[in-house]
Amino acid sequence: VKEEIARILKDEGYVKDYRVVDATDHKGQPLPYRMLVVELKFARDRRRVITDLKRVSKPGRRVYARKDRLPRVLGGLGTAIMSTSTGMITHRQAAERGVGGEVIAFVW
Repeated sequence: VKEEIARILKDEGYVKDYRVVDATDHKGQPLPYRMLVVELKFARDRRRVITDLKRVSKPGRRVYARKDRLPRVLGGLGTAIMSTSTGMITHRQAAERGVGGEVIAFVW
């Protein structure tokens, strides 16, 4: 899930790059899990490209959107990340495909 969110953020131009690496401890021994490394993107005047990120669905409250009631973030300037039956996509891709799903986060 985290890797898919990072892929969407890269495709939308919010982060420069991401990669998944094998984790190691301070002695260089491999650990049984992997780490997601995200390289942030900055504008020419050193401002962050991601102004804010808001988690919408939480474990105690899941938020779903139907295909005819997809969310708009900042009047269309931001991006909504959604989990659908076809995978993790943005709200624009969901509108093109005519699918709804769980709203994961808003990014602007």
